[in-house]
Amino acid sequence: MNYILFDDANRQQLFPFTLSRPVCEIRAGILTIKQKWEKYLDQDCAYHTETYLKAKYTALSQEHSQKPCLYINGAVFPNAYLINEIKNLSSNTALVKNNKTIAIACGAYDPNFNPNHHNYTAIESNTALQIVEKPWEIFAENGKNIQDDFTLITKDRTSATIDASNQVINPTNIFIEEGATVLCSILNAAAGPIYIAKDAEVMEGSMIRGPFSLGEHSALKMGAKIYGPTTIGPESKVGGEVNNSVIFGYSNKAHDGFLGNSVIGEWCNLGADTNNSNLKNNYGQVKVWDMANNDWQSTGLQFCGLLMGDHSKAGINTMFNTGTVTGFCANIFDGGFPPKFIPSYSWGGHKNAPIFELEKAIEVASRVFERRGLAFGPGDRAIFETLFDF
Repeated sequence: MNYILFDDANRQQLFPFTLSRPVCEIRAGILTIKQKWEKYLDQDCAYHTETYLKAKYTALSQEHSQKPCLYINGAVFPNAYLINEIKNLSSNTALVKNNKTIAIACGAYDPNFNPNHHNYTAIESNTALQIVEKPWEIFAENGKNIQDDFTLITKDRTSATIDASNQVINPTNIFIEEGATVLCSILNAAAGPIYIAKDAEVMEGSMIRGPFSLGEHSALKMGAKIYGPTTIGPESKVGGEVNNSVIFGYSNKAHDGFLGNSVIGEWCNLGADTNNSNLKNNYGQVKVWDMANNDWQSTGLQFCGLLMGDHSKAGINTMFNTGTVTGFCANIFDGGFPPKFIPSYSWGGHKNAPIFELEKAIEVASRVFERRGLAFGPGDRAIFETLFDF
């Protein structure tokens, strides 16, 4: 059986993060949604996504295309009950929940698959589901997702020994992978688990309150103050104060400054002493810019900080207003507060800012990739070129 994770029409409601990735590549908790499905299914999953993303996020290979296919909504989080329902679907049957397509069992691979245009027998799911539909839900639901992922990936495993130089609360709720370094820090897992991935480093003087996850080859800088639920993805460096935020990976907030109730995409950088507000002065509900509909929408939340798309960067001492949204590859600098919506490829971030020229943006991204030992490939260029004209 081939398992293929598809984007549905709600993909645009998850901008800016799905501008440059399929929905299933959103990191929520310790793992991405795709990684969660692969853990539950014990099998790799393929993508079915927008054409310009396919050069990087590959569809099903030709050699596997003759097997029966099961298409799964990439915004849906797996659980044991849902896995059982999906595996019991017969051919040409769709699993739905409240008129939303969850999964479709097909007889053969269809490169033109469209979940909205099918003639399958619908079966209503009896499982309570978690589905990510808005970008702020990524941090708002992060505590539950860290706990679920922690249980999933540490089952029947033993943590590496916690160094005696640390002060530890509730050590049974802490898991440190082999190769990680954690020294002279405070690890408080009373309110939720703490997971430190392989080859990650927690430097001296860091203070961590779970739920918390630190990804592979990531580092907490000396004296970092982390309030859960917070996720720092792979290959990231983080310092200063962070509260209830998700950093997808390959991004840096290496210096002092506050980040709260925020989501930061990949390949972002927050300069020294960058801060964001996460609470309005009138304590009201926060509105953010809806990039798909070009209008403001209420989050229903009192606390909401910064939603930053991939490859965006902020200069030193940048001050972000409550509920700020940045697009893809925006460079934010200059004095004062930037606008609450900063479009993709902004150069400066202020009103009427000039455009960050495409080839210069690609040149910078290529350098950043090279510093991490990675190559900026044709799939990356396709994303940059498409979003420049988006």
